[in-house]
Amino acid sequence: MRASVPSSARASAAPPRLVVAAPSSGSGKTTVATGLMAALAARGLAVSPHKVGPDYIDPGYHSLATGRVGRNLDAYLCGPDLIGPLFLHGARGCDIAVVEGVMGLYDGAAGQEELASTAQVAKLLRAPVVLVVDASSQSRSVAALVHGFVTWDPEVRIGGVILNKVASDRHEALLRDALESSGVPVLGVVRRAPRVGTPSRHLGLVPVAERRDGAVEAVAAMAAQVAAGCDLEALVALAHRAGDLSCAEWDAAAALVPSPPPPRPLPEGPAVVAVAGGAAFSFSYAEHAELLAAAGAEVVVFDPLRDEELPQGTRGVVVGGGFPEVYATELSANEPLRKAVAELALSGAPVAAECAGLLYLCRELDGLPMCGVLDATARMTERLTLGYRDAVAVSDSVLARAGTRMRGHEFHRSVVEPGAGDAPAWGVRAPAPRVEGFVRRGVHASYLHTHWAAEPGVARRFVERCRTS
Repeated sequence: MRASVPSSARASAAPPRLVVAAPSSGSGKTTVATGLMAALAARGLAVSPHKVGPDYIDPGYHSLATGRVGRNLDAYLCGPDLIGPLFLHGARGCDIAVVEGVMGLYDGAAGQEELASTAQVAKLLRAPVVLVVDASSQSRSVAALVHGFVTWDPEVRIGGVILNKVASDRHEALLRDALESSGVPVLGVVRRAPRVGTPSRHLGLVPVAERRDGAVEAVAAMAAQVAAGCDLEALVALAHRAGDLSCAEWDAAAALVPSPPPPRPLPEGPAVVAVAGGAAFSFSYAEHAELLAAAGAEVVVFDPLRDEELPQGTRGVVVGGGFPEVYATELSANEPLRKAVAELALSGAPVAAECAGLLYLCRELDGLPMCGVLDATARMTERLTLGYRDAVAVSDSVLARAGTRMRGHEFHRSVVEPGAGDAPAWGVRAPAPRVEGFVRRGVHASYLHTHWAAEPGVARRFVERCRTS
């Protein structure tokens, strides 16, 4: 089921915008996109940061660069119709928007053509694309590569190229000469330099929440590289050539409107929903908290590494993704909070957990005691499980009625045994049919990351359960 914007909503003015893409992963688009955001912000522009796909980590660096919430644009999880509205929601009041792509420009959901690709998002946003090319092992061939990307899909407007990892003045001259006849302007040249201090883990950067000072320094270094090597005026001018958008801005309260009234009167006043944060649980979409608040919750963030009790008045808990294995010792040592979470779950209060949250609710993680809410154990492995998932709710839960269809994303190096409870959370069709996750009383725990903007009723249902449990 795909959510839609109410027809009564008015179209909103869209700011100038660019999509930063690349021929493949590892070309340097994160460095260029984040550096460009920071360099433009340093010039006094209000920059709206966005990331194509389900990535939780890059938006953290985008937030450091711009001082605004980094937001995701995922056409698989949310559906193509929500890309424009969610973009406008995030970009409200901004002077310019920079959208970082995912993987290669034309890479999307496996076997589903352009769905969820950077190219699709660029077309939906009517935004020009800046192609970041790793030029480290080529000279004249760069023209053939750029020509191929420009002509592959005429609806994708590649407005310029930024050459990355250029070795010398001579190398730059060869590259520029090769591209001169292509008709694609060179908007920047970033020289080969020692790697910016951005350590990686599991195909992505280490989250900002785990290395705040180092991340600030890394973003500053990216900004300096881009400011020194790129034509910022030309990039801003290109952003102003983005097309108009006719869609309406997404709004959390409006998204919750087309729904039946609750079956019985609810108590007055907000329900406190405690959302896990901090270094161990830094993965969340901003729209989730916005939907919870619009549904009547008071959203309060707590840190399972530091806080020994849940926020006062907690009626429900949301524990999202992250890297709990890195902090397993500290999480286990915080016995008072583990017991508080277990007692709340035992009372029947709603608890929603995704991926890292699932591990936290297990009896143990790599032999260390966790919350014990689920009769399951978790352990880390070398095998990476990664990919989009088409799912259907198997059991009625605090998030969804049985039969509700949602799309999710799975990304982990852990195994939970058993993989599903007597009442599973989801039935997943691919890559092989299976059930996974746990539903028991008020608990919904699963490996799947979902985007609630695609199914706003998830947030409404959760808050109603908080207020009536």
